[in-house]
Amino acid sequence: MSARRLRRAMNWWPPYLFAGVRVVHLAEDWSSVRVRLRLHRFNSNYVGTHFGGSLFAMSDPFWMLLVMNRLGRDYIVWDKAGEIDFVSPGRGDVFADFKLTEERLEEIREATADGGKALPWFENDVVAADGTVVARVRKQLYVREKQRDGQREPGMTDSAAATGQQAED
Repeated sequence: MSARRLRRAMNWWPPYLFAGVRVVHLAEDWSSVRVRLRLHRFNSNYVGTHFGGSLFAMSDPFWMLLVMNRLGRDYIVWDKAGEIDFVSPGRGDVFADFKLTEERLEEIREATADGGKALPWFENDVVAADGTVVARVRKQLYVREKQRDGQREPGMTDSAAATGQQAED
């Protein structure tokens, strides 16, 4: 799917649509994404600031999508872990920017060149329009180069192979 089509689809995806998350920019080369979250009654918490789940959700899929599309079909890429640190209350529009460099991709390629897995961490801030940091998000990915001989991927169980899911190593 092209970056443009995915951006449009994500903006109509019900969890993002009703939470107020909008993909503002998705680079055609999959190198960067900018996401905005507007505060409204569907995503505010009891005290009138951004609900923490919405702040995390606005950051959730993007590192995986960028890495997956930049590395290409020869790699398995999954979300493995996530963390969020709430720094200050979010009132009004907040933004998250994701930039994936070629250097970072090269680190992953080198780490997986021997057939092993890589578990890289990625970080981004969620910031208010005035630049105030609202939250810091960390995501860990599982990345492994696919086997080229047509055999099942290393670490896949029979049930995981049937569904296309990766088992834990």
